[in-house]
Amino acid sequence: MLAYIWQYVYATYLRYWLKWLIRQATGTCELQRICSGYGPGAARTINTEYSLRSSKSKLLRGAAESSEEHLEKRVEQIMKEKNIKVEINPRFKESLHTSLLQITGYKSLYVSVENVRKEAFCPENPQHESMLLKLWELLMPSVTLQSRVSKQWGDIGFQGDDPKTDFRGMGMLGLTNLLFFSEHYTQEARQVLSHANHPKLGYSYAIVGINLTEMAYSLLNSGALKAHFYNTVPGAPELRHFHQLYCYLAFEFDKFWLAEEPESIMLFNQYREKFHHVVRTLLEDPRVSLTLKATS
Repeated sequence: MLAYIWQYVYATYLRYWLKWLIRQATGTCELQRICSGYGPGAARTINTEYSLRSSKSKLLRGAAESSEEHLEKRVEQIMKEKNIKVEINPRFKESLHTSLLQITGYKSLYVSVENVRKEAFCPENPQHESMLLKLWELLMPSVTLQSRVSKQWGDIGFQGDDPKTDFRGMGMLGLTNLLFFSEHYTQEARQVLSHANHPKLGYSYAIVGINLTEMAYSLLNSGALKAHFYNTVPGAPELRHFHQLYCYLAFEFDKFWLAEEPESIMLFNQYREKFHHVVRTLLEDPRVSLTLKATS
């Protein structure tokens, strides 16, 4: 309760006067100090976003909501309002533009991910079917799939004879993630699948993969992935960057599961939450970068 009261008092009253005093002493505004005090990455962009959203200026608050095509104009408007001269602060314009690109890009990424998630898997869609069959070919190159509806799908961790029913929760996002991992990290994906088929420590590869898609999606939605993307992507994050984050989760969860040696797959939810906590803790570090290095 006391922490909440202090946060309210600081944000409502003290922050404004503290900024004013520092500006009088240094001759620079908060955005100038952020852009000059931090290098590229999460620390600069997160502080920039907080400064913009906390500003009493409608122009600055609106900058965090701008579209990518209007960023150049918005940066110039901010510089004019704050009386920031290019000749005196030559790097400010580029630094602010990059931070705004990352801030607005994160919002756009969520929209893109959500659109893929809302697209239902459709057996009548040739592209969807092609993706599903390619997933099998990449993971099981030496085994021929006897028919489209087959018990063989259980060999790569689907629940029934037709994988379409397993994609209901995450839609095409689940399949896209599984396929991206298999295409771009083929050796790692096959390694994880072999572990998933372990007689004692095994788990349902595809089902767990779709579950990790939901984890990645919820982390994106909550804003927890901001520091990761701001550190790993110099501009606006795109769909492929989200898929790469999923690959990291799939590979690391497999290592986590094997290290924990659960007594039964029935304890999956318990270990999933434990892994989720590990990831959330990593994401709290402003220097975080969750990337999977390919060995293939």
